[in-house]
Amino acid sequence: MNKKIVLLCFSISLLVNCQSKPKTTFSKLALEDSLIQPNDESITVQEILKQHSGKYVFIDVWASWCKDCRKALPDLEKLQKQFPKMSYVFFSLDRSKKAWKKAIKQYNIEGDHYYMSSGWKGPLGQFLDLDWIPRYMIIDPEGKILVYKAIETTDKNLLKHIQ
Repeated sequence: MNKKIVLLCFSISLLVNCQSKPKTTFSKLALEDSLIQPNDESITVQEILKQHSGKYVFIDVWASWCKDCRKALPDLEKLQKQFPKMSYVFFSLDRSKKAWKKAIKQYNIEGDHYYMSSGWKGPLGQFLDLDWIPRYMIIDPEGKILVYKAIETTDKNLLKHIQ
């Protein structure tokens, strides 16, 4: 009986200690990942972050085919109105650039838009440990990741850092 308890405690400890910790800086590979702008020109994640240097950045990883992503858009719009000084950046995992561009117009999504052509398994997707969308992040004015993983606009940690 004691061996089972010791083994159970060891297993729980191992599981807790092996879980990935939230990341606070982008990896070199993620920063070098190339995304597509609405004008079809490529831009790296590093260049995108540099454009927003000195500002808080709200990143939304989404796709137009994602029901939860579309459902969250009205709440996101409220956040944009409530916190207009924050930069809003959208990374799309749509299946095509055509669907992505159509959705931006259809849902009237305000902010800077980029298409993740490397997808879920690309350098940025792997760095983010993507397993669900929508996925929200907050980046501080120096480029530090304050919120690494939130999947709802009502996430307490997300709201704490927005305010």
